[in-house]
Amino acid sequence: MGVISTVLGFSGFGFGFSAGIVIGYFLFIYVQPNDVKDVKVRPLVEYDSKSLESILPEIPLWVKNPDYDRIDWLNRFLELMWPYLNKAICKTAQEIAKPIIAENTAKYKIDSVEFETLTLGSLPPTFQGMKVYVTEEQELIMEPCLKWAANPNVTVAVKAYGLKATIQIVDLQVFALPRITLKPLVPTFPCFAKILVSLMEKPHVDFGLKLLGADVMAIPGLYRFVQETIKKQVASMYLWPKTLEVPIMDPSKASKKPVGILLVKVVRAQNLRKKDLLGKSDPYVKLKMSDDKLPSKKTTVKRSNLNPEWNEDFKFVVTDPETQALEVNVFDWEQVGKHEKMGMNSVLLKDLPADETKVTTLDLLKTMDPNDVQNEKSRGQLTLELTYKPFKEEDMEKEGHQEE
Repeated sequence: MGVISTVLGFSGFGFGFSAGIVIGYFLFIYVQPNDVKDVKVRPLVEYDSKSLESILPEIPLWVKNPDYDRIDWLNRFLELMWPYLNKAICKTAQEIAKPIIAENTAKYKIDSVEFETLTLGSLPPTFQGMKVYVTEEQELIMEPCLKWAANPNVTVAVKAYGLKATIQIVDLQVFALPRITLKPLVPTFPCFAKILVSLMEKPHVDFGLKLLGADVMAIPGLYRFVQETIKKQVASMYLWPKTLEVPIMDPSKASKKPVGILLVKVVRAQNLRKKDLLGKSDPYVKLKMSDDKLPSKKTTVKRSNLNPEWNEDFKFVVTDPETQALEVNVFDWEQVGKHEKMGMNSVLLKDLPADETKVTTLDLLKTMDPNDVQNEKSRGQLTLELTYKPFKEEDMEKEGHQEE
């Protein structure tokens, strides 16, 4: 009897399980609950802006605002350049922070503050769109929408009173709407004299903060306090109409038009100092106009020669002959890439007669400080032929009319 009851039990379970699956399938297919309604499909054009934002909270500004342009090309550029921009930004941040840290460590009796790790992570910022304003002034105004969900690793070690504490910043999020103004626009590269930055609304800044490995932001009330403090501090400094001004160049000098040409012929050098182990040098000359952002011009390298002759010609644009000078530097070239300076000097343009060739021999100096005792040692001489040719007034007037 025991065996028979066991077999019947298994048979009843198999029959009941199969019947339950079949009945449940038909109930699921053919029976619908009364509270379920058909979804109404509406095109996006029938929704207002608030409804669209609730449906698509991450919709970019170029979709919901026709004034903003789509700039996927810029995001692609940042994606490709980010590994290099990351290192450059971190290096610049360390250089800016060094004097600030040095000033405050002595003030608060801190032994040292050092960056153990400093990287902005592998995720670049993205721009959701950009608005560009057209004005009658000599300026360019842009309003990009910036969103950055980063994975940085910034670890700072603080030593004081024999103790060491590490502070780490992780999981950074920044949402901002800045206004960037390039003004005034000038005819000298990079074609603007200042960068003005303002925030059009309070930024959203979120990050994790670890002290000695513990999550400080987990302390009740601290997270919201830090959030509001950052927003208030940043808004008090940079919320429009307040601005952060970054000078690029002197606009008065950048707007100056060319008034002449300086013709320079590097003739020869004499009695240069020995720089090589074999008693020779490989000299070359670098020439540059003061207050000029363009790279220096260079002569060819003369191998194993302490009295080289070049006879090479160069041209320079002159914008202010009363203040500009021709800067001359003589270097010794080495194959390892190290270029040792052999001497320097300069020629004031105001000392040159117009439309006349002047041959001058310069004594090479260690520094341009007239009181430097190292300049008493002989470093050789450099002979130049200089001709300053100012533009004629009729040429200046023609150029002005063409610009108008």
